[in-house]
Amino acid sequence: MRIITAADIAEVASFRDLVETLRVAFRFPPVAPLRHHHTIARPGGAPDTTLLLMPAWTDFQTLGSSARGYTGVKIVSVVPDNKMRNLPSVVGAYLLLSGESSIPLALLDGQALTLWRTAAASALASSYLSRPDSTKLLMVGAGALAPYLIRAHCAVRPIDHVLIWNRSPERGQKLAARLSDLPARIAVTDDLEGAARGADIMSCATMSEVPLIEGTWLSAGQHVDLVGAFRPTMREADSHAIGKARVFCDTRDGALSEAGDLVIPMEEGRFSKDDVAGDLFDLCRGERAGRRFYDQITLFKSVGTAAEDLAVAAHIFARA
Repeated sequence: MRIITAADIAEVASFRDLVETLRVAFRFPPVAPLRHHHTIARPGGAPDTTLLLMPAWTDFQTLGSSARGYTGVKIVSVVPDNKMRNLPSVVGAYLLLSGESSIPLALLDGQALTLWRTAAASALASSYLSRPDSTKLLMVGAGALAPYLIRAHCAVRPIDHVLIWNRSPERGQKLAARLSDLPARIAVTDDLEGAARGADIMSCATMSEVPLIEGTWLSAGQHVDLVGAFRPTMREADSHAIGKARVFCDTRDGALSEAGDLVIPMEEGRFSKDDVAGDLFDLCRGERAGRRFYDQITLFKSVGTAAEDLAVAAHIFARA
């Protein structure tokens, strides 16, 4: 069994390739049951840890018996207070198995896999939902996922100006310094409203439990990418923002049960499951149109799916 480290993944991965890998995966998806969610209570008032188990396997009925199949499972923990230890909030591992024999093939760094596939999924959604001439990106949050999201959005749109907003400006400055190789101009702002009003694309990757993006800030033609909030009590945009936009998600079942950005407006009676215009399966199969006109406001809510993990893990395994 091969060990594939974060450095190994970075050596062979590119967002352009991963976006196309995921596009195919959503057209011909593996079997991916809704992930197992377990809350681990922590002592001393520390925030709970969330343990996620995410299995998936090749659907031979879809691909045919001649396909090279895989089975995989990701074991990942979300530990909110890891930032106090200078550790990433998302940690874990991915086990890739032969689809035929179930013999273990590789153990991949779970955090790195998650960062790459999550950002690639947002870029895939953006390829359908954001305006092709989008040049201004706002990144809300400066955690581990932020540099991946910035690079991913830059890979599919002609971004020439990136603004970073973070509760701690110092972390935003450190992130900006890490992205100095990008051709886009990178800057940090403390004016979230002003930055949001001026952005073509705004991407949020936080663990906020209160809305950060307000619907009154949104204007014609913008695309909102909500990635961070993954529990029914967490949200990054208010109900007004959800109501103003043409809303898509990565998977309907996952987003409508886990994403507070959608669950809370539904509980308020301001949004319903029928208001979801589609998911990545619909977009990649051409069954639903994404952006229907230039001035439309679009929104993508991501909660992650094991289908993405398996597709990206197999892609990396074939190249590492």
